[in-house]
Parts: sequence; C-alpha cells; structure tokens
Amino acid sequence: MADDNDLRITERIVLPANDLEEQFIRAGGPGGQNVNKVSSAVQLRYRAAASEALSPEATRRLLRLAGRRATKEGEILIEASRFRSQDRNREDARERLAELVREALKPPPPPRKKTRPSKGSVERRLKAKKGRGQIKKMRGNIAD
Repeated sequence: MADDNDLRITERIVLPANDLEEQFIRAGGPGGQNVNKVSSAVQLRYRAAASEALSPEATRRLLRLAGRRATKEGEILIEASRFRSQDRNREDARERLAELVREALKPPPPPRKKTRPSKGSVERRLKAKKGRGQIKKMRGNIAD
C-alpha cells in the first residue's frame, strides 16, 4: 500500500517513505527578517544503499550520477532552498531526487565499436594532403 509520503518515480517504481528523511534548515538569501526565523530550506536524504526499491545496478548508477551529493554510507543528500516557502522547497527537492533516479534507471548505452578508416578514404586523405602541400610549395620564392 502506498503512503502519501512515498515518492513515485515511474508507474512501477516508488521510493518508500521510510527510506527518505527530510530535515528543514534555515536558508540564506532573500527573505527579510523571516529568513532568520523560519527553516524554509530542505535537506532530503535518501538511503539508496539500504533501499530495496531499486535494482543493485540502478543503485550503483544512481550513486555514480549523484557525485558529490552521495555520501560514503550510500545516502544521497539533496538540498533545496530556491524558494521562500518550505512546501515549495520540499517539492523541489523531491522532484530533483525523482529526476536523478529516473536518469539512473535508464540502461547505459552500448559500448562504442572501434572502426578503421577504409583504404580508399585513407588514400583520398593522403592525396588531398599532397595536393595542399603542392599548392603551398608553389607560393614560395622563385629561384633564378
């Protein structure tokens, strides 16, 4: 059964609320006197390593994609303080986490196959280089 605090990623994938932890902190920036009194910024912590909502491969990709936002314990920390309202910052943090997870769910592209230039293309390139060299050679001083 889905909880209201669960984070829906796709039709089939939902991050359970017990893997998410929200902490409200004071934000810097504009806000007047209010900024010193109200904790409007949000720190959203997702325990990716302990969560069973994602496959191990997706979790590895998620932690790699998270970069500096990932901790050594396998948690992802997202801070949101763009808005003055706590609710909007909370939604912003949850949406940013969802977008990161969606990106991690995409399978990696297949490895690039090395190719070699064809014999004809190598010959054409060398012929063009020789031609350019001849043109430049003709620009030199004329010998008596």
